[in-house]
Amino acid sequence: MILFLQEPPVDIDRERAAREAAEELSKSTYRDSGGSLIQKAIGKVLDWIGGLLNSLTGSSPNGHAGLAMLIALLVLVVLVVLWRAGVLRTSRRVKSQAVFDTARPASAAEYRALAEREAASGDYALAIRSRFRACVAELTERTVLDERAGRTAYEVVADASRIAPVLREPLQPAALVFTEVVYGNRPGTAGRYAAVVAADDAARTARVAV
Repeated sequence: MILFLQEPPVDIDRERAAREAAEELSKSTYRDSGGSLIQKAIGKVLDWIGGLLNSLTGSSPNGHAGLAMLIALLVLVVLVVLWRAGVLRTSRRVKSQAVFDTARPASAAEYRALAEREAASGDYALAIRSRFRACVAELTERTVLDERAGRTAYEVVADASRIAPVLREPLQPAALVFTEVVYGNRPGTAGRYAAVVAADDAARTARVAV
């Protein structure tokens, strides 16, 4: 004989349930981490869940228990969407995402020339990786950064900005692009490559006192 344990009833009305579901999805964790595609997907899920809430709580005698299951399902759907987009994978592995994969990086000029060849061939993912490495190598050659192995893109922003605050604005979007494309499985595009080129240009031309 199989026994089913009943959960205590959830005392929540339809309007409050819809409001709490919407508030949960409006948190910055979801709002800031995926771009327009994620927002559209969440919007469609919210529309779908709103219709189900209306029908479930209005017609089902066991609507409260079903509502709890529905909210849990909604959270699961959002997590799957973020995982497929690479957002969760990126945030979890960020500490191991070193800019260079070798203890003896090439020169800034060598990485820059490689990036230009890769961009010319249309391989923007590789071009983004090489151009950001050129940017970091440039900052190292200018002694803005020390030669420290294993530094991540976000650590580049933090370390360089302490020495030259003017570099923070161009470096931040470039670091995000590098991390998302190289480690988060995001596609490389001409627009994303342009953000890294801007950071590299700033690394070469910014006036810094070291």
